[in-house]
Amino acid sequence: MNSTKEMEYNTTRNHLVMREYGRHIQKMIEYLVTIEDQETRQRNAYAVIELMGFLNPHLKNVEDFRHKLWDHLFLISDFKLAVDSPYPIPTRETLKSRPGPLPYPKRYPKFSHLGKNLELVINKALKEEVSEKRQGFANAIAYYMKLAYNNWHKETVHDDAIQGELTNITDGQLTFTNTPYVRQHRPNESRERERDRGGYGDYRNKRGQKFQGRGGRDNRDGGGGRDNRNDRGGKFKKRYK
Repeated sequence: MNSTKEMEYNTTRNHLVMREYGRHIQKMIEYLVTIEDQETRQRNAYAVIELMGFLNPHLKNVEDFRHKLWDHLFLISDFKLAVDSPYPIPTRETLKSRPGPLPYPKRYPKFSHLGKNLELVINKALKEEVSEKRQGFANAIAYYMKLAYNNWHKETVHDDAIQGELTNITDGQLTFTNTPYVRQHRPNESRERERDRGGYGDYRNKRGQKFQGRGGRDNRDGGGGRDNRNDRGGKFKKRYK
């Protein structure tokens, strides 16, 4: 007697709670709920946890990934699974609760074109009592100011302008001594560098040598190509006289 099994479609199945674990894991957990023996149910629960971790190795890089696996186990079972967990057993309310919003850092820089971080460095430099460290702070601040100016305006700025702005910011308490020079990028810089290395010159020299080589062959034959043809023509005339 032939037995026919009715085909099961996804439309007739129950809702898949977590797709990353698949339908088979969900069926296993649903079977765990029906097991009456507590010891057997607990042992099979640990086996399902191991399988869930094996199918999702990316969770191993997550902090407390074992805790997350147990939370997923109770979530898939619709919180009906009665087993002991090494972690606090979650509830529907705890898993669906959203954390509070993080406070956005409100920092209003006094010098918006320089940013808040440079302002913090300037305040730290003003509090520095060691003269060498204080001077190092001033030189680093001036270098950054000039670098920021060149990046935004695409043009060089004189050191006097940087010193004037630094004096206004710090009330004349910081003065840089390294005269920071930031090289400005020019569009034709790469071509000039290539020409200085001799890249274009070598190419022209090779072309010149190539043309000179043609002339050299003609000279070895006794002058230009036109003269050689005339000479050959003269010899032929002599032969048929």
